Amino acid sequence: MIAPIIPYAIRGMLWYQGESNALKNYCTPEWYQYLLPMLIKDWRTKWGYDFPVAWVQLPNYDTKNIKGDGWMVVQEAMLKSLKVPNTGMVVAIDIGEAGDIHPKNKQDVGRRLSLWALGAVYGQKVSISGPLPAGHKVNGSELVCSFTHADGGLVAKGGELKGFMIAGADKNWMPANTKIVGTTVVVSHPDIKEPIAARYAWADNPDCNLYNGEGLPASPFRTDTWSGIEKPD
Repeated sequence: MIAPIIPYAIRGMLWYQGESNALKNYCTPEWYQYLLPMLIKDWRTKWGYDFPVAWVQLPNYDTKNIKGDGWMVVQEAMLKSLKVPNTGMVVAIDIGEAGDIHPKNKQDVGRRLSLWALGAVYGQKVSISGPLPAGHKVNGSELVCSFTHADGGLVAKGGELKGFMIAGADKNWMPANTKIVGTTVVVSHPDIKEPIAARYAWADNPDCNLYNGEGLPASPFRTDTWSGIEKPD
C-alpha cells in the first residue's frame, strides 16, 4: 500500500499501531523493538532521506484474560525505538479506554503529536514529550529514577504519586513509597532494604499520574529485564 506513493514528497511519518503485536495475534511482542526500527529504515531508504518519524505509544487498555505482559513489552519496545535518530514518541497512557482497544480521544493524540512536530521538526519552543526514563541508581535502601523531558518539573497529577513498584533480589514486587526530587523520583519500601529494580505503570491499564509541568504524561518503563527479551533469529 505504501509503494505507489513513494515517488511523492514526504515531510515526515506518524505511526499509530501495535495492538495486534501486543496481543500475539501476528508475532511475539518481543520482536517489536526490532520491527519498528526496521520499518523506519526501510521507508527512509525507499524515499532516499531520513525524514522525521514519530509514533504513538500504546495507550492504557484492559487486556482482561490475555496472559503475559505483551502490552507493556510493546510499549517498552516503542520507548526503546527512540534510539533511532530523528524520532519521537507520544505517550498515551492516560487517554486510552479500558474497554475499547480503539479509544475515541484522538484530539489529545493529535495535539501531542503536533507538539512534537512543532518543537522537534519546526524548532518552536514547546515541550515535545512527557518525562522519559534516563537511568537509575541505588542509594542505600532507595532507588533513584532520573528523567529527561521534565519540562516545568516533575508533577504528581491530582494528588500523591502513583504507579511505581519496587523489588529486591527476590523479585517480589511491592507498591513503592515515592518522592519527587528535582528531575528524579526516589522510590523505596520499608520491607526492601536492598532494592534492585523499579517499574512505573507496568500494567495494561495502570493507575499512574507522573507528568511534567507542561501537562504531558511519563512513559511506562522498567529498570529490570527479568522476564527476558530475546532477539529473534
